[in-house]
Amino acid sequence: MEAAAASLSGSNIFHRNYQFSRSINRRRYIASGSRYFSNSDLNTQNHSVFKGPNLSNVQIQKRNLRLQMNCALGVSTFPENVMESHHSHIVEEKLGVLLLNLGGPETLNDVQPFLYNLFADPDIIRLPRLLRFLQRPLAKLISVLRAPKSKEGYAAIGGGSPLRKITDEQARIEILHCRKIGMLLDSRIVLYESEFVDALSFDAFVFRMDICSEADALRMALEAKNIRANVYVGMRYWFPFTEEAIEQIKRDRITKLVVLPLYPQFSISTTGSSIRVLQRIFKEDAYLSRLPVSVILSWYQRQGYINSMADLIEKELGKFAKPEEVMIFFSAHGVPVSYVEEAGDPYKDQMEECIYLIMQELKARGIGNDHTLAYQSRVGPVQWLKPYTDEVLVEIGQKGVKSLLAVPISFVSEHIETLEEIDMEYKHLALESGIKNWGRVPALGCNSLFITDLADAVVEALPSAKALSASTENDEEAEYDPLRYLVKMFFGSILAFLLLLTPKVVLAFRNSLF
Repeated sequence: MEAAAASLSGSNIFHRNYQFSRSINRRRYIASGSRYFSNSDLNTQNHSVFKGPNLSNVQIQKRNLRLQMNCALGVSTFPENVMESHHSHIVEEKLGVLLLNLGGPETLNDVQPFLYNLFADPDIIRLPRLLRFLQRPLAKLISVLRAPKSKEGYAAIGGGSPLRKITDEQARIEILHCRKIGMLLDSRIVLYESEFVDALSFDAFVFRMDICSEADALRMALEAKNIRANVYVGMRYWFPFTEEAIEQIKRDRITKLVVLPLYPQFSISTTGSSIRVLQRIFKEDAYLSRLPVSVILSWYQRQGYINSMADLIEKELGKFAKPEEVMIFFSAHGVPVSYVEEAGDPYKDQMEECIYLIMQELKARGIGNDHTLAYQSRVGPVQWLKPYTDEVLVEIGQKGVKSLLAVPISFVSEHIETLEEIDMEYKHLALESGIKNWGRVPALGCNSLFITDLADAVVEALPSAKALSASTENDEEAEYDPLRYLVKMFFGSILAFLLLLTPKVVLAFRNSLF
């Protein structure tokens, strides 16, 4: 760990510098790539908990930003700008902590626009330069095609009850109510039908409650350390968007900000994507461009996180009749292989190191169970990180494994990939494959040790906060070639036309429109 810390200190991150050492002790964190934000076809909604500007038709120009960071122990600070004189008269420091996460649809009608936002992110679908102008049309196509299946998944985790729509404010009230009567246990919600419960996606309800609870718990943990801070929540692909959180930060006149992505491991498709949104927002705003910021890029190595995961695993193992015979099955969200091999994403190495550290902690407690790691949630025809979760479950079942404990290792909050994909799809597949005893470790949620460790991470990041900056260099504009652009448009248009004429696409669009 000391060698890793030494190698990280003073390292820089550059836009499209994809050199990445595979050595655990010499890791470079990559936060690079061009992006734009597109959020269209969204219905205006009332979000009483997280108020902000209406982003329904926001389209932000695509930019390439050269990001330079100084990294130490997974904390990234940005090169300091010259602070203008008006900051010198600030007497009272106001600390803000911005929690970043993926977000998720709140109703079945939100599924397709949520998927559009997801796939319109060039860090999610990394198109070749020649085809980048097809990003949004392709996102529209994929979101329309995938929406029906995704809706089935979200509908499935409603538990069969007629759950009614609840607003964000009601969800907040329900959180407080659940705390009072002890219904919020291990980040899992025991929902009873009540007068205000409607057909809200159960996944969205649980996810929103988890994030709100984590934000509130983090604020209280900081207060216990005599640090007063406003804690904000910014989602990447759904309400409350990161842009909304930043607007509130400006209104509150925060003087120092710590950015804490709720992803233990760094990936260009998660933390990297969210950071580039912040780059673009901060660069275009005079106040924000001078705001001291510290970004915690990853925290999978922190002992508090490792101990929290080990505690949960040890507790769930104790529920089996023969705990020593249980295989510990870590299931992580996958990414395309090209992200790792071509873009230098450190996600795979960090994930493997994370599993190693957790198992070392368990061994120190006398727990030496067999374990394995697999990757879930692959999409499309490209190759993703292997082995795949569904294939490994069948394989180990055929090999005679009878007891299995699933551990969702990429997630700190319950959502569709834990509640539906793991709890329903993978459990069913495991039982069909010969596994007799199934268990699943809950997401960390508001685990006290975990939250306290996050608060410690925030405190440790404070001294390194500096102004966020990024160069205005636009590589695409600098390399603009009119002839190449025309060729790109011609062949790209033909490809788009052929895709739109396929029967499956035509039927999908017809069903979505009528």
